[in-house]
Parts: sequence; C-alpha cells; structure tokens
Amino acid sequence: MTDPQLVLTERVQQALGSAFGPEHATEDPLIRPSQFADYQANVALSLAKRLRRAPREVAQTIADHLDTADLSVEVSGPGFLNLTLRDGWIAEQAAQRLLDERIGVPQPAPQTVIVDYSAPNAAKEMHVGHLRTTIVGDTLARTHEHLGNQVIRQNHLGDWGTQFGMLIEHLLDIGEEAALGMLAAGDGNAFYQAARHKFDNDPEFQQRSRRRVPLLQGGDPETLRLWREFIEYSNRYFRKVYRTLGVTLTDDDIAGESMYNPMLSDVCDELERTGVAEISEGALCVFPPGFKGRDDQPLPLIVRKSDGGYGYATTDLAAIRYRVRDLKTDRILYVVGATQSLHFQMVFAAARMAGWLHDDVKAEHVQIGSVLGSDGKMFKTRSGESIKLTDLLDEAVVRAEAVIADRGYDAEARRQIARQVGMGAVKYADLSVSHDSEYVFDFDRMLALTGNTGPYLQYATARIRSIFRNGAIEPESVTGPITLGHPAERALALQLLGFGSVVAAVAQLSEPHRLCGYLFDLAQTFTSFYESCPVLKAEEESVRESRLALSALTLRVLLRGLDLLGIEVPERM
Repeated sequence: MTDPQLVLTERVQQALGSAFGPEHATEDPLIRPSQFADYQANVALSLAKRLRRAPREVAQTIADHLDTADLSVEVSGPGFLNLTLRDGWIAEQAAQRLLDERIGVPQPAPQTVIVDYSAPNAAKEMHVGHLRTTIVGDTLARTHEHLGNQVIRQNHLGDWGTQFGMLIEHLLDIGEEAALGMLAAGDGNAFYQAARHKFDNDPEFQQRSRRRVPLLQGGDPETLRLWREFIEYSNRYFRKVYRTLGVTLTDDDIAGESMYNPMLSDVCDELERTGVAEISEGALCVFPPGFKGRDDQPLPLIVRKSDGGYGYATTDLAAIRYRVRDLKTDRILYVVGATQSLHFQMVFAAARMAGWLHDDVKAEHVQIGSVLGSDGKMFKTRSGESIKLTDLLDEAVVRAEAVIADRGYDAEARRQIARQVGMGAVKYADLSVSHDSEYVFDFDRMLALTGNTGPYLQYATARIRSIFRNGAIEPESVTGPITLGHPAERALALQLLGFGSVVAAVAQLSEPHRLCGYLFDLAQTFTSFYESCPVLKAEEESVRESRLALSALTLRVLLRGLDLLGIEVPERM
C-alpha cells in the first residue's frame, strides 16, 4: 500500500535521474493536487533555469523517461506535468486499505517523543488561554503514539516559587477547609487575588509570606504538608477539566517546576564550571550568540539571580538536561504560547552551548496563538477578566443541547450527544486553524452543522453509520472488492488514499490543522459520492458491495482521524 503522492514522487525522481543524471534524482518534483489531473508536477519550471532549456522541453523529456505503469502523463501549459492514476490502481489500493488495520498510516522507526503541554498554574483556575496548549498538545501526543513512537507526556505545572509563601499564609488565615474547598471548586483565582491583595496592602502579612518562602524551600515539614495540599486540590480541579475536555493527561504526566527544584543548583554549577555561564552584575548568565537587546548589547539569559534565586530559564534548562540524559528523548515538543518565542530560542541555544541539546535531539517550540473575542481583542469577560475554561466548556454543552433539542432524543441521550458535540465543536474550531495563528471564539460558527466544523464531521460520520444500520450490516464485515465506475467513486477512493501521509505530516510538522483540512475534504467528497451513488439501493450487487466498501473505509478513516484529534463521535445525530 502506497500513498499516491509518494508513488508519483518516486516515479518522477527516477525519470529525472534517467533524463538528466543521478545528481537530479533527489530533486523535489513539486507534486501537488490538480484540477486538470489527479496531480501536477511542477519541477520542470524550476529545473529549466539551471539546465538552460525551455521548461516544456524539460517537461517532455521527463515524460519520455517516466514509468507510466498505472498512470498517464500529459505536458501542459508552460511545462506542467499532469499525472492521472489509472482507475484499477486506485481501486486496488483502496481495497488494500480496507483490510489494513492502520488504514495506510506508516509506522517508521520509533522515537521517544516528549510533549510538554497544558501547564496550568497550581492554585489558579485554568482559563481560555490554556485551551489551545492542552488541545494541540494532546493531538500531537495521540498522533505520535499512533505512529508507534514512545510518547512521554509532560504537564509542566507552575507548582513552585515565592508566591506559595503568600498562598500558604492566606490559607492559614481563612482556614484549611475553606481554602481547599475553593481550590477544589475551581475558585483558585478568587483565592489568589485575595492573597495578592493582602500581600500588597498588609505589611505584616507580607512579612509572614516572605518568611514562609525559605521554610518551603528548606523542606519544613508543616510548610511542605500545606504546599502538598495545595497541589492535590489543584490537581483535582485539573483532572475535572481534562475529563470534560477528553484529553489524555493524567497525574502520572505531571512534571512541574517543583520536580526540577533539587537540580537547579547543579545545573548552574555545571554551566559555570564549563564556561557556558558567567557572572554579570552579580547574576549568573548565559549569553547565547546572536541575541541582542535594544541597546545592541548581548542579551543575557539569567540562570541565577543576583539574590541567589532561580527563574523560568533555570527550570527549563534543568528540564532539557533531565529529558535528554535521563529520559533519552529524541524530540521535545514545547506546546506553549507564541509570546514565549524569544525565551525558548535562548533556552535552546544555551542548552546547545552546554551540550545538552545536540544533533541527535530536536527541541521545538510549537507556538500557540491567542484566542480572540468577536471584537478582535483577547477573549475576556465583559469586566475584562480571563474567561474560566470550565464556564466556557459548560456553555458549549448547553448550546450544543439547544442545537439538537428538536431531534427527538430522550433526556439522557440528548445530554450525552450534547457533551460530545459541544466538546467536539470547541476542539475542532481550535485545531482547524494553524496553531500559531489567532482565531475568534464564536459559538455560533463552531456549533454549525454545515461548513468546516466539528459537528459537520460528526454528523457526516453518523450518517455513514446510518447506512449500515439501515442495511443491518456491520461495517467491519465489509471486504469489497472495490470497483470504480462513477467519477464520485473514483474521487472518494483517491481521497481515502491520502490519509496516511497526512497523519505522518501532522507528526513531522506539528500541524494538526492539516488533519482537520483532510477530514473536512473527505467528508465533502463522501457527501458528493452519497448524493450521486446509491449505496444500499444500487442496481447491481457488485456495485452495492463496492460502494459499501468505500463507505466502510470512509467511516474508519473519519473515526480514526477524529480520534487522533480527541473528538468523540455520537452513534446518532
């Protein structure tokens, strides 16, 4: 089983080598889908300049050397190669996909991939800003696992630091039961803001808070007990959010700032001992080459402050060293807001200077854009506060239930479908745009049953299930064979063959929106097929079996693809 684009790439590269010499056999043929054929290769236009020949002449020479088994070729325009696959080859490949458990998804040599995502702050509520890092990270983790990689999820909680002195003192003031109840209920922001207000306005409270910090850092048993209570009750709240969203993070994936605290001193010692870091104005700093401030002076990455404290850079460097040396990772994906771009560039550069990142390990910042309101500004409440993520998710379910209210479901079924549709709508709306782009949060658009939305794909999948339900047929029992007579059958079969390469591209490029776009195109292609080609009422038995096979394969691809996105599909809609 082979992806059509990969087959054509290999064929054109062989022709390039035969026609112009082996040095050209690795050229990118620039193969793209075409409205004039199945695919179009544009390599002749770029190659012609180097060969100093006319593009059409180069294209014709490639065509003359091309292996045309299972395809036809035509030179068009200024030098395009129009490539059309034969129906029999497409049908054969689609039939093989139907019998393949992986539906054509490749399984390359496995790697260890760390996905660092979500990362809320303990003792604070999750807000809409955490939505994207959580959803995008979870999809990347699912995709890498499906490709056979060993995935290590890392939830880098903000669970350490000087603010806990303030929080612990406020807890003691109002009582453990009241404080922990607020955290468990998801009212962490109110708790934090009250503590902050006292810290800023009450000198006695501020002094107590400052005295509490060295007790925490020094391991005082009672202070650590209170800190652990904070973390446990915060985690209960996080678990609730993750269950609602349907993401795969668990307590076992927590690797917060506190985990690296014992390593920070040694990290600084190693950086200083190896000459990577130096003392500058009392602070220990790394000066990665190429980074300059507004004054055109080298920009420091501070790893130990002048007062002896540590910052985010120290923790992130400790994490890289641990992940490379102890977890033996091949690749680290940091699914973090785009505003942290400079920070990660400098941290990665410093880690390379220290030898912790090297050619065999790849660290990438998967930049996450902002969620905007209808006014084009940061998505907030009318009072200007960040919107609670739990409130947002609850509203999605309520609105989804209103969308399906007139479909005759009993109360329990309606609640379950509303939950699946609401979460699917929110997740798909996020994942369907490039992760580094901003997008406007709009319930009406994302819950629509038409257009490029999660509910549209869920509905398309449910409609295919209804075909088999009406025919009293189990989709898993359908084996084909597949024959292609109608253009809509051919278009659907060809579209289905592209699934594996799209999944591989999502993992390689960390771009989940590619899978969303593919699934939407597939659903639209199936709709055209469904409208043009009767399935259960096909006139001939062989045609009926073939169309059932195409429907079953489409169902499997949609279900697998949506599962990689973390989207559940109702049996009925």
